[in-house]
Formats: sequence, structure tokens, C-alpha cells
Amino acid sequence: MTHQHAVAVAGSMVVQAGGDVHLAVRAETFVPRQLPARPPHFVGRADDLHALDDALLPTSAGTVVVTSVGGAGGIGKTSLVLHWAHSRSDEFPDGQLYVDLRGFSPDSEPLAAATAARGFLCALGVAPATIPVDEHAQTAQFRTLAARRRMLVVLDNAADSDQVAPLLPASSTCLVVITSRRRPGGLINSVGARHLVLDALPDREALALLAARLGSARLAREPEAVQALLRGCGGMPLALSVVAGRAAAHSRLPLSTVVDELREAGLDGLEDGEPGTDVKTVLSWSYRALDPRHAQMFALLGLAPGPDVTVEAAAALAGIPVRDARAVLRGLEQSSLLTRGDADRYRAHDLVHALAWDRAQHDVPEQVRDAARDRLADFYTRTAHAARRLLEPHDIHIELPARLRSCGPKPLSDRTDALAWFAAEHRCLWHLLVVPRSSAAWHRWQLAWAMSAYHRLSGLLGDDVRAWVHAEAAADMWPDPVVDALVHRHLGHAYVQVGEFEQARHHLVRALHEAERTDDAGSQGFVHRIASVMCEYQGLLEPAYDHAREAVALFRRTGEPLWEADAVNAAGWCAALLGRMNEAERLSREAYPVLSRYDPRGAADTLDTLGFIAHRNHRDHDALDLFRSALALYRELGDVYHVPDTLDRTGRVLHALGRTDDADRMWRQALALYRDQLRVTDARRVRRQLEGRKSDRLSEHTWPYRRR
Repeated sequence: MTHQHAVAVAGSMVVQAGGDVHLAVRAETFVPRQLPARPPHFVGRADDLHALDDALLPTSAGTVVVTSVGGAGGIGKTSLVLHWAHSRSDEFPDGQLYVDLRGFSPDSEPLAAATAARGFLCALGVAPATIPVDEHAQTAQFRTLAARRRMLVVLDNAADSDQVAPLLPASSTCLVVITSRRRPGGLINSVGARHLVLDALPDREALALLAARLGSARLAREPEAVQALLRGCGGMPLALSVVAGRAAAHSRLPLSTVVDELREAGLDGLEDGEPGTDVKTVLSWSYRALDPRHAQMFALLGLAPGPDVTVEAAAALAGIPVRDARAVLRGLEQSSLLTRGDADRYRAHDLVHALAWDRAQHDVPEQVRDAARDRLADFYTRTAHAARRLLEPHDIHIELPARLRSCGPKPLSDRTDALAWFAAEHRCLWHLLVVPRSSAAWHRWQLAWAMSAYHRLSGLLGDDVRAWVHAEAAADMWPDPVVDALVHRHLGHAYVQVGEFEQARHHLVRALHEAERTDDAGSQGFVHRIASVMCEYQGLLEPAYDHAREAVALFRRTGEPLWEADAVNAAGWCAALLGRMNEAERLSREAYPVLSRYDPRGAADTLDTLGFIAHRNHRDHDALDLFRSALALYRELGDVYHVPDTLDRTGRVLHALGRTDDADRMWRQALALYRDQLRVTDARRVRRQLEGRKSDRLSEHTWPYRRR
């Protein structure tokens, strides 16, 4: 350093180490105030603001305190940090430094750490001409100047941990807040950075943001349009601001018109002409920063049918091993394009998902998209079949095409796993079933078959009808009499369960015709078994009994003892309804050993039948024990559909025993379940029982039917 150079920086102190000259300015003379203006119309985020406040608490670590705020583009990271920083400016008497690191920028590379460091040095009073040339010397000088200062450093829009690390002060008196779309794993590991992930605004806060921009009176005039705007923006602050700005600029424009534009244009409807505030452009910056492997997965996720996806489904979609898919999804999560929820499920914000779909259409060849859809449909079909086998292990099994065997199902261990999987994936399965381009025709009827067990157990009877209607349309494209018989039999059964008997009869007749044409005794037996239930529900008890006996004879021909035992129990139930108690008890006890060994649900039905018989024979204590055993089995199996029927019957027995309070408790439970399952007729019957118990023994003609 020359003498003249030294004179030029009079007032500074010189620190030399290992040949590099570092210059530092006296702290008391320069107090930078670099924060951009406080964002207007900031609302909510109370929990996130409290989390930032936690960084102000004293620490004994002796190192710089670093907090990272993550989330998708447009989610409000910068607004949150700036709002908090302004409200806590008194906590930092030595100033606030701010830099936009341009980690995700449409028109430039990320800002070099050395460039940011030079800006900080200038803000701290170092003359530009005296800043060292060496980049390491620059960042070292910044750390020297920051030492012992009570100062806030905001590093906005960071690309990754490597960009940020050189800009961290060493002093525990400084607080650093970073915003980034990527999870700063390096900083979390090296300096213990706290990571806060922002989610979409809840509806209440999103509504407050619109009200702040447009006024409550305007919103109150069009409540339906406001709700549509909230749904369309998905709680993303940037999207809400674009919509509100457009509506504010056209004060006479009905909000319903803004809604129509948004629905018509989709993601493109959230443009406002400025790249930095155009939702699609802002989100696309994250996409363009991905490497090819992550970009391909992100685009393919746009083809996923539901709001979230499991690792296994993503692996099928991309055609890669599960372990590789897990690593790629984790990378997309770190880029804030996905969030990880429970049970290893990854979710994209609705607008991010819309971007993924857009990129799939533009960046992924059609044949690659079609192959991905096929793999995903194969995966769901195979897993749904495996789940059904856990729910109905002794039911008829459908052989899947050989081509599906290369796409393994998600491993499921038991009935509980199967029920949970169906519940979690129901929306995805439904999409594959009803959207023609998402799956092949044979996928759709096989999905309907696999889903039917879950629908019946869960009381989703309307869904079961709709599923089989779609399956019928798919089966018409699949000319196979065996498939035709199966689809019409199940569609007839679904119509029976909802009380649409004319429709049911039409499909059962067609199913029987196809089964007779192929001499399929088992399929014929199932049709008669369903016809028995239909006749029973219509009060046609002798025909119901006759159909059950015909089913017994047909199943006996097939050599399937389990199906035969189920039909025998059905005949016993019909005999009981006809008052032939000796025959009814004989048939039910004949069926029970086989069913108790192989089919717990059939065993529960038989216990229920025997409970009914005991009650009709005035053995009410025996009936109570049998109904309780049936209830325990139904609940253990997750068979919520048949639980209220047996609760109703248990209530009748308790009423007959004079235990009216206990009877009311059973009926109230049954009523709640009937209402949940939209079983209006059954709910009306139980409500009448609760409202007036005028006789010691209720009418035997109003007992609930089984409808199995």
C-alpha cells in the first residue's frame, strides 16, 4: 500500500494479515439503513412473525444467528421479512443491510457474493477505491466491520447456501435473515440456521388482503365472486395482489368478470405486464433454475391427477426407481416447488401445479407424456387391486394384464393400510376413472372393481354407482362377455344399494344373460345373490328367499364353499324375515363355521342374523350378545356401512328389555351414521323410533335390511 493510498483513507484503521490488507471503518460513524420500503397491505402471518421474533432471543452459542425464510415464488417471503424488519428496526441500532441476491431472476445470473460484499462495505463507509481486489479479502473486511455491531443483514432471494455463506458475519451481535426458494441445507448444517417455510395464506387472511386493496364494501356486494377469487389464487399473496390490482384499476368492473377472465386464462390470467409481478413468470424462474432431471420430474408432476403425490406414484410417473424419485422430489422440495406433508406425500401449490402442467405441454414430447400417464395408471390400478385383496381376501380375483407386472404396486401390509391408502388416494383414483385421457378403457373398469370394496365399506354408495357407470362406458370399448357380466352385475348391485331398483333390475338381467351365455355358474350365483337383496329391500321376501337358494345351488356347482356359505346365510336371513325361525337358525349355523374361518365380514353378517333370530324367539339377552359380537367385527373390519344397521337392531333389543336410555344411545349413534352416509329412509325410521316409543315392542316389519 502506498503512502498516498494510506492518506486517502485517513480515518480508517488498517488490519494486515498474511499479506492481505483489510480496511475497516470506525463503526460509530456509519449506520446504514438499506431496507426497502415497508410493503403496503401486509396482513396475517402472525405465527411466522413470532418465529422471526424468536431470533431476537439471547443465545449462548457465540455465533451469528441465521434465519432462513423459504417457500415458492410469490408466496410472500420478502414481504414478510421486510414487514418484520421495519417493525423491529429499533432492535438494530447499528443499522440494517439489505441486498437482492437475484438468485431467481429472469434477466441475470445470481449476484456474486463479492459484489454483494462490496455493496455492504460501501454502505459501512469504506471508500470504493480502498476496497480490496481479492474477493476473500472483501468478505473478510466485511466480517471485521460487522464485528460487535448490533446489525440486521437481509439477504433476499438467495440462490443457495454457497452464495450466502461468504456474506455471514461472524459476530453473535448480528442477525441474518435470508429468503430463498431453496432450502439452505448447508447453512442449517454449518451454522445451525433456522428454517421457516411459508405456506399459502388461509382464506381469512387472503380475504383481509383483498379487503385492504378493494374495500370491504365492494367485496360484500359479490360474495360468490370473492370466494371464487380466493379459490383461484389459492392463498398466494402475489396472485391476490395481481387480481386486486386489476380490480382496483377498474373500479366499475364487476368482480365476477375478473373471475371469468381468471377461469378462462388460467395461469396466464395472472399476468400484469411486469415480469417481477407476473405470477407465471415469477414461478417459472424456479423452473428454469432446475437441472434437466429435476425439470423433467417437475413437468411430469403436472400430469398427476391429484393435489399431492406419493414417492411411489412419482417414480411410476417418471419411470425411475423409488429411491431415485425420492431424491428428485427432495430436490424439488428444497427448491420450494413442492412441500412435503404426512405419509411421504409431496404437494404443489395449485398455481405451481398449473405451471407444471403448462411445462409438460410445452417441454415434454407427447409420446413421453402418454407413456408417463400409462405408467401412473398402471401403478394405481395394481395398488388398488392389492388394496382390495386386503379388504376382500376371499372375493373373486381379477387377473391383471401381464404388461402391468413391471410397475410394482405400493406395498400395503394389512386392512388398515388398505383403507388408509384408498382414503388418501380416492381423489386421484377418481380422476383416472372419469377423465378419459388419463387412463385406458381397461384401467377404468378394473379401477371401479377395485374401488367398489372401499366404497361399500365406507358407505360411499353414490360414488360406487358413478364409478360403475364410468366402468360401463369403458367396458363397451372392451368386447368381452366376462367383463360385460362383471360390470353389469356390479352396476346392478350399486343401484340396489341406493334403492334404484328399476335400473338395478335392468343391469342384473343383462349380467345374468352374459353369465348364462358363457355358462359361468359363479357369475350367475352372484347375480341371484344380489337379486335376493333387491327383493328383500322391496319387501318381496319369498322371491328374496328363492334367489338366495338359487345362489346356493349355483355356488355349490362351482365348488366354492365360501361363496356357498355366504348364500346359505342369506337364505337363513330371508327365512328369518319370513318367520321360519327353525330353518333360519339351521341355515345360519350351517354357514357360520366356514364364514368365521375364512370371511370375517360374512361371520359378522351371520352373527347379526342369529341375533335377529334370538330376538324374534324372545331370547333378548342372547340377541344382545350376538349383536355386540357382530358390531365388534364390523368395526374391526372398518365396515362403517353395516354398523348403523346393527346399532339399530341392538337398540330394539335394549328397548324390549326396558333399557330405554341405552336404546336411545344406540339409536342416536345409528342416526348420526345414517345421516353421514346420506341414507335418508333409514335415518327417518330411526328418528321416528327416537321420537315416540309407544309400544314395548317395535314393529317387526320396520327392521333395517342388510343390503349386502
